[in-house]
Amino acid sequence: MGFVGTFLGIVGFGFGVPIGIILGYFLYIYFQPTDVEREEPIIRPLNELDSKTLHALLPEIPSWIKNPDCDRVDWMNKFMFDIWPYLDKAICSTIRSTTKPIFDQYIGKYCLESIEFDHLTLGTLPPTIHGVKVYETQEKQLAIEPGVRWAGNANISVSLKLLSFRVTVQLLQLQIFLVPRITLKPLVPSFPCFANLSVSLMEKPRVDFGLKLLGGDIMAIPGLYRFIQETVAAQISNLYHWPKVLEVPILDGASGATKKPVGILRVKVVRALNLRKMDFLGKSDPYVKLRLSGERLPSKKTSIKMSNLNPEWNEQFKLIVKDPETQVLELHVYDWEKVKMHDKLGMQVIPLRLLTPHEMKTFTVDLLKNLNPNDLQNKRNRGKLVVELTFDLFKEENGRLSGPLDGDVKHSSISWASHDISSDGGVLLVTIESAENVEGKHHNNPYALILFRGEKKKTKMIKKSRDPRWSEEFQFMLEEAPIDEKIHIEVMSKRRGFSFHGKESMGHVDINLSDVVNNGRINERYHLINSRNGIIDIEIKWSTI
Repeated sequence: MGFVGTFLGIVGFGFGVPIGIILGYFLYIYFQPTDVEREEPIIRPLNELDSKTLHALLPEIPSWIKNPDCDRVDWMNKFMFDIWPYLDKAICSTIRSTTKPIFDQYIGKYCLESIEFDHLTLGTLPPTIHGVKVYETQEKQLAIEPGVRWAGNANISVSLKLLSFRVTVQLLQLQIFLVPRITLKPLVPSFPCFANLSVSLMEKPRVDFGLKLLGGDIMAIPGLYRFIQETVAAQISNLYHWPKVLEVPILDGASGATKKPVGILRVKVVRALNLRKMDFLGKSDPYVKLRLSGERLPSKKTSIKMSNLNPEWNEQFKLIVKDPETQVLELHVYDWEKVKMHDKLGMQVIPLRLLTPHEMKTFTVDLLKNLNPNDLQNKRNRGKLVVELTFDLFKEENGRLSGPLDGDVKHSSISWASHDISSDGGVLLVTIESAENVEGKHHNNPYALILFRGEKKKTKMIKKSRDPRWSEEFQFMLEEAPIDEKIHIEVMSKRRGFSFHGKESMGHVDINLSDVVNNGRINERYHLINSRNGIIDIEIKWSTI
């Protein structure tokens, strides 16, 4: 009996502990008291509070009290309160229409039969603005920093039907505290009087919310609440924390207000000095990534210098500049790792407004952990980075274009008058506007493919459309004018999911770039070759330095 008793005890312990944990979880989740009698808050004058209590209340004090540069905007909060019921319905309607095609993509996959909103409301409590700071600049722009707090009673419930079982996920009690910088630029003489809206977060946001799964509050699980809260805030901060910018175009290209390239920034990454040793054994393996703010293009990278804390690169790069007054050059130094994520050695930014056109300038900058001036870790020595910058403006060629060169539909390029052609390098800008009457044999999910000098670029895919509109611009930086070359543009269709007919051509066109070099710009509609009635609208510009 001793052996049998011991065996049964081990088996009972092995099964009893997991079952007890599961039962305890459900009892903790489902049987928490919901109707708690709330006590009336105790209201006391500030002069009766001690210093510790006052210090704890500082984050709740409006910024217009703490900072004399902030303005009180009670009128804006009153306006938001009155318009919020209508704004709630409009936003929720937009969310439903926007997410429906996204939900439809997953129906039929992962055993999902349906995805729909059970409840969708932002609640009755609008966001409040506890202070606004307005910046005066010499540029044609308006920059404001509102302090936004939203402790709302939103209720967003999504129902998923999975193998005939219904699973409900509910988001509620959403709270957001953030300080964005909203820049309206450039200011133009056409309504709404600004062409673009850019948003950056000046501080790490605070995000709090409740999340229920199958009616149980999973945020009540110890440790999970703080992990999710910090992860969401960190992801938002990584995307939009200054100097990273969310650009929202307001006016289209027809208004003449969108930014076009104005020059080329030549960057020479010379060397780094006294970098930190990140590896326990051996030295760091540094390399540099660089990009211009406000651009969606991938970053350029130097080569990797193995086991070197004072590496020399002397490598040159070219970046296209659209707004030298506001753009900054972002420099990030990393320690290359073969297996794990690359360690960040430091970073720094250099505003382009510090440069004089056509003059080379050398910068020796101290590397920082981040751009937060209050971060104590920025006081640690992380080394220096030496770069040489030259900003070259494009040549002004007044008179080359007396007006738009739009014309009727043609099979070939427009004619041009011969004159001297510059052999200097420049930038070829290809804008794929739209297409009409494109039709595939098996599917119609068109996208445009550009082939030039071995480079391949493509637009986004438009699903189930015979008249797609892309309005996407592509850049080719060239050392010499492409006077005797052609560019190949083809409209393709791609099948969603698995199919024997994965891709197919819907027509193509080859454009002689000598017309672009001589005229500076062409804007035409071309009949697609090997297409019955297909037409594509393309604009190509050539800018020299």
